[in-house]
Amino acid sequence: MIRFESDYAEGAHKQILSRLIETNEEQTPGYGMDKHCEKARTYIRKACGVDNADVHFLVGGTQTNTTIIASILRPHQGAVAATTGHIAVHETGAIEATGHKVLTLPSDDGKITAQQVKELYDAHWNDVTHEHMVQPGLVYISHPSENGTTYSKSELQELSEVCRQCSLPLVMDGARLGYGLVSKDSDLSLADIAKLCDVFYIGGTKVGAMFGEAVVIINENLKKDFRYFIKQNGGMLAKGRLLGIQFETLFEDSLYYEISNHAVELAMQIRETFVGEGYSLRYDSTTNQQFPILPNDVLTKLGTKYSFSFWEQVDATQSVVRFCTSWATKKADVEMLIEDIKKLKQ
Repeated sequence: MIRFESDYAEGAHKQILSRLIETNEEQTPGYGMDKHCEKARTYIRKACGVDNADVHFLVGGTQTNTTIIASILRPHQGAVAATTGHIAVHETGAIEATGHKVLTLPSDDGKITAQQVKELYDAHWNDVTHEHMVQPGLVYISHPSENGTTYSKSELQELSEVCRQCSLPLVMDGARLGYGLVSKDSDLSLADIAKLCDVFYIGGTKVGAMFGEAVVIINENLKKDFRYFIKQNGGMLAKGRLLGIQFETLFEDSLYYEISNHAVELAMQIRETFVGEGYSLRYDSTTNQQFPILPNDVLTKLGTKYSFSFWEQVDATQSVVRFCTSWATKKADVEMLIEDIKKLKQ
């Protein structure tokens, strides 16, 4: 079985494995206070163009989202997100478990707009009974979104402006950030994101690392005591240097972007093949996730050789599925898939 259902099916990039082996018997302080974590922080700050950014390393995406949101919100506040947002759908109520409601906005493509945020904010404060309702306390977005779509620079600028007008911190989930940054449709850089978001994170688990996410805090008001929140929410790794070494390796040269580009190039080949063969796409994604709409009998045929994720049912005869490439996807496997797609209508 050739697997296309996720971008975390493999272990870690060989350069990371090599560095972990090379440093295996080093003795370092724990909890992210070692020289490797500090060097990784230096690289990330440089990439973001912010010398005073706080950079913290956590073990996984759910812990990261939960920790960031818990550190920002007061008990009566909630997180604004798309109905399709990861914190609203795929984190088993982790945010609600910390006592904070997810306030969802309708979205078909996985993104939300500045206008939606402003309307929700105004509706809350214009209601004379607003103190009986959960107060919007931050705005959460993903880049790329759950549906593989990306924010343009102008869209993020508009969101950022509204969030600052409303004193709502803007938080970006970057679990797949590398794949968004190299997308041909994205005009955002890490430096742009650092200017426009209050907090964001750089995903490692899905982009070449064995595990780990790098949280970047820009807003000075959100930096205080963040390590306390990491510990309390189960995101602090005693052997923190294992995280530092991985991000040090990803960012000391261009490895993060190189391996992201590899995944996106292969995903676009898959996309072009499905479109060329007359199949429609559910979302206009130019990242490593592709969402073709396929007849169920086609899914049965492809499913004998390839694994992919069911996304949603269109009708009794068709479904949306996700084909996902990664930093480790083999070109030969994609070429084989392409040939098999072309044979489906023969």
